[in-house]
Amino acid sequence: MVIMAAGLTATGMDWLLRSHPSLDGTRTIEHWLLPTLATFIIGIPLTIIPPSNAWWLGFGIGGLLLVLVFLAEYIVVEPSAPNYAVASAGLTALSFAVYLILTTALRFSEARLFFLAPAIFIATILVSLRTLHLRVSQKWEYNWALGIALICTQISAGLHYWPVSPVQFGLILLGPLYALSTLTGNLLEGIPLRRALVEPLIALLFSWGIAYIF
Repeated sequence: MVIMAAGLTATGMDWLLRSHPSLDGTRTIEHWLLPTLATFIIGIPLTIIPPSNAWWLGFGIGGLLLVLVFLAEYIVVEPSAPNYAVASAGLTALSFAVYLILTTALRFSEARLFFLAPAIFIATILVSLRTLHLRVSQKWEYNWALGIALICTQISAGLHYWPVSPVQFGLILLGPLYALSTLTGNLLEGIPLRRALVEPLIALLFSWGIAYIF
């Protein structure tokens, strides 16, 4: 059912974008990635949590998250739109939030490594691809995204055997994903290496610091 819901989300996103005046018949596949991934990831914890007030709270937050993703994807079709910068930043933030939900849910479900590693690899490459595509002149940076995904997957494989909580697991993985994506974007924009490293290092230390506190 979760896979079917994700497929329906991709179809709905495509149908919605076909009404955009600036689309001009171009492909919309890049706008399917985050809505489809978000639906799949939101569905995972909803299948784990038993029927309760917490389930309905998660259902409501997940629905609101999907609405925001749909609106933002519709806006970023036109780079000259007045709200493009806000929508682009919102999509980036939502991408990382969805990733944190996925990694936390996978740890909570105590998934085996042979399922955990591929799931994190696919999610990491999709999030990094979408993030870099929004930032770097609408280009697809496949090689960079693949490298980021390999690094994060290797970290997750090592963490699988550590006694860390689900929230710690998610935060420890979120740090490298954000840091490497930001560093890649900085380098692709021509920022010198020393300056390019500042924000990623701060974000990494902040994420791991919160994970240590938890």
